[in-house]
Amino acid sequence: MLAHAGDRPRRQGLYDPRDEHDACGIGFVANIRGVRSHDIIDKGLELLDNMEHRGAVGCDPCTGDGAGILLQPPHALLQEECAAQGIALPPAGDYGVGMVFFPTDAGDRRACEVVLERIAAREGQRFLGWRDVPTDDTQLGPLALESRPVIRQAFIARDRLSTSEFERKLYVIRRQLESTVMRSTIYGRAAFYVASFSSASVVYKGLMLPSQLPRFYTDLGDTRAVTALALVHSRFSTNTFPTWPLAH
Repeated sequence: MLAHAGDRPRRQGLYDPRDEHDACGIGFVANIRGVRSHDIIDKGLELLDNMEHRGAVGCDPCTGDGAGILLQPPHALLQEECAAQGIALPPAGDYGVGMVFFPTDAGDRRACEVVLERIAAREGQRFLGWRDVPTDDTQLGPLALESRPVIRQAFIARDRLSTSEFERKLYVIRRQLESTVMRSTIYGRAAFYVASFSSASVVYKGLMLPSQLPRFYTDLGDTRAVTALALVHSRFSTNTFPTWPLAH
């Protein structure tokens, strides 16, 4: 069973949690004119795949230390998928996207969601709804599957704030959310993690090999997903525990 972030052992023998660090591979692809295309995602994933040697695997050869990609929110894809479930997204850039890992227990998950919705309202922001991120679990190794969180996206509208003010507000909401859940009595709170929360970027990541990432997250293979930049990461956990939160 893989440990969640925060579940590291205490100092013992030659092990000291203060010495944890990684040695990873990172790469960046961008269109210098800011033109968005699906080709940038494809190139980023190709770059990530070519950095598989910079990552690592354990006793389960199908579970890597982690891989991920940061890109601009795929507005056309999100707009159509959300509309299908009754969520009307504002124009691109006028809403924030939270990529959130949740406990697998439905009760614990809903308790975490309620915390986010209440904090957003308290901060004067309009919560729009939730989207289940489509995934293909057959791509995961046994250890990654065992600790796999439920992955959902949260959407918050930008109504009155400027872009920079809204980004700061999303950061405040994220930090309050993380702090509140971690201090709560929610049983599965150790599995809760916010991978990204922004109107400018979104992170798709997980405890897997680089080659598994685009097959696990089907959004990444959807031609409606376009971006002008892609930041990729292949993780090598030299002295840390491989976990879903630490994957990117």
